[in-house]
Amino acid sequence: MISEQARKGQGVWAARTAWLGPGTGGLLAALLLVSLNLRLPITALPPVISTISEALGLTTAQAGLLTSIPVLCFALFAPPASWLIGRIGPERALLIGLGAIVAGQLLRPLGGAPALFLGTAAFGAGITVGNVAVPVLITRDFRSRAASVTALYSSVMNVGSSLSTMATAPLAVLWGWQWALLSWTALAVLAAGFWHFTTRRPSLLLAADAAPVATPAIPSPPTTASTAPNPIRRLTVLLCLGFVGQAGSFFAMTAWLPRMLVERGGFTETAAGAIASPFQLLAVAGALGVPLAFRAGASHRTVSLTLTALWLTLPLGLLLAPTAAAVWTSAAGLAQGGNFVLTFTLIAQRAPSLVAARRASAVVQTVAYVFAAISPLVVGALHTATASWTAPLLVVLGLVTTMGAFMAVATAPQPDSPARPGDPAQLGNPTQAGDPVQAT
Repeated sequence: MISEQARKGQGVWAARTAWLGPGTGGLLAALLLVSLNLRLPITALPPVISTISEALGLTTAQAGLLTSIPVLCFALFAPPASWLIGRIGPERALLIGLGAIVAGQLLRPLGGAPALFLGTAAFGAGITVGNVAVPVLITRDFRSRAASVTALYSSVMNVGSSLSTMATAPLAVLWGWQWALLSWTALAVLAAGFWHFTTRRPSLLLAADAAPVATPAIPSPPTTASTAPNPIRRLTVLLCLGFVGQAGSFFAMTAWLPRMLVERGGFTETAAGAIASPFQLLAVAGALGVPLAFRAGASHRTVSLTLTALWLTLPLGLLLAPTAAAVWTSAAGLAQGGNFVLTFTLIAQRAPSLVAARRASAVVQTVAYVFAAISPLVVGALHTATASWTAPLLVVLGLVTTMGAFMAVATAPQPDSPARPGDPAQLGNPTQAGDPVQAT
């Protein structure tokens, strides 16, 4: 039976989305426009970093730190971002995050080296709010389509990354590096305006957020406080360790893959860049492939094991058959995009409440991005110490193996949900009575 409170909540939700047309298309469009800006400011920098370093007199170490600041922000600001979302709600928090992205991109090219670093930290903090808020919104508003919407979110982020990577250098030739970087601010302003327009009715938002979602409850045997299991805590630990392997290996290979291809595979720099590009570009296909696999009947574990096998081909292939690198980078590109979607789909589907989803997302990102920030440094130091890429590739192999092992455990079938992946009726209630979205 659906309670009277739930009926009222559904009525408020219908009022909220009726002006958007059928379903939640307008909200999804706004969310994807936000997602376009959650990696784009970061990937706009590397194509012009040499020009910026020369113009501002940056050392190699300073330039390296500049490219690492956003990832450090992901780790450092995830807990404050989670707190902010809990205090004011994901809509307002995301608007603040977009404001920080706009401010950081405006500041970055206009005031010399100090402004460059400060602006990078500002948009890094803003992106972190988006990293935590978007999975919460997917859990709340698109739970029955969590895998598909998470795939779209990841794909649009990769589109933004590819767009800024390809276009920033040509824009810098035409306008100079300052205006090239400033030009991307327009997309963040557009996203902030559309997000505010879409979520501009605060009274309805608060009422809808506080209403429990009417999903059938799954009966469970009685437990005592001392013996009650805590599956979300266990899942969070497993995803932390799995995402450490994912993020650590991804950022290490992003930093060093072209050089590995030149020195180990014997390719020219131009050829190495072309061969490395599928590692980024095919993430879109990998992300979209996860919900398609679910719809075809594949289990979470089958998808996880398949993605791990594809990911492993890159370090193993570069160790054993580097001349076939195009095959390995393509397979790993599919895998890294798909594993990101799988990780956050599990949070969206299995978290028992929105508060739990918010906290799990923040913890997973905090832990993983600490390792993501240091993994390129470790891999580079090992290469310097050994004058070889064998030891660094073995480290990446270990990270991917760690990812695969913990994700295999995390994706084990739930005792109370034998169902098809993504079936909301088998995933528990998104919210619990007395557990509003804005609780801390």
